[in-house]
Amino acid sequence: MNVRIDSSWREALSSEWDAPYFQALTEFVKDAYKRGPVWPAPSRIFAAFDACPLDRIKVVILGQDPYHGPGQANGLCFSVADGIPMPPSLVNIFKEVAADMGCPGQMPPTGNLERWATQGVLLLNATLTVDEHRAGSHQGKGWEQFTDAVVRAVNDRCPGVVFLLWGSYAIKKGALIDRSRHLVLTSPHPSPLSAHRGFFGNHHFSQANQWLESRGLTPIKWMP
Repeated sequence: MNVRIDSSWREALSSEWDAPYFQALTEFVKDAYKRGPVWPAPSRIFAAFDACPLDRIKVVILGQDPYHGPGQANGLCFSVADGIPMPPSLVNIFKEVAADMGCPGQMPPTGNLERWATQGVLLLNATLTVDEHRAGSHQGKGWEQFTDAVVRAVNDRCPGVVFLLWGSYAIKKGALIDRSRHLVLTSPHPSPLSAHRGFFGNHHFSQANQWLESRGLTPIKWMP
C-alpha cells in the first residue's frame, strides 16, 4: 500500500508505518482490494488527512466505518461524493445543523463534506476501508490501533480541539482525550435507529463554534 498522506501526519504517525500491526494491516488491505470491491477507492483511503493537516485541526468528528454502498465512501467520515444521494445518517446530521444554526428545513445541495475538512474539521473513521455491502468487514484488522494513534496525536500536539463523538463506538475513543485541554461533546449516533434518542437537539455545532470563538478562532461554516 503506497501511503499518500499529508506530511504533517506522516511525521506525527512515523512510529506507526513500520510497526508489525501496520505491516499486517497493509497486506490485509492490499489483498482485500485485489478481491474487491472495497471502499473508498485506494487513492481516497487517507483523504481525511490530506484535506485537514494536523496543524489546522479545530474539530474532530469520529465515525465508525466508511459507507459500504457502491461509490458512496470518499474517505471522509459521513461524507459522500458530489452527486451521490445522502445516506440517512448524513441527512440527520444536516437536520441537526439546520435546526442548531437557525435555518430549520435547509439542506445543502451536496453531501460532500470536503468544505468542512478544508475549514479544519478532521472527518475520521475508526476503520478506513470496508468491503462493498459488508459493514464492519475490516474491523479488528489494525485500523482501530492506527486511528487510536491519530487521536493521540491530535490530543498531544494540538492546543485545543473540539471532539464530536456520536454513538458508543466513537465515545469509547474519548478515553484517549485530555478534557482539561480539549472540548469533548458526546451524544447518540445520527443513525435513524438512534437519532431521536438525543442526537437531535444536541446543539453540538453551535457549541463547537462558541468554544472556538472563545479561543479567538474562526468558527466553522457548517452550512454552505
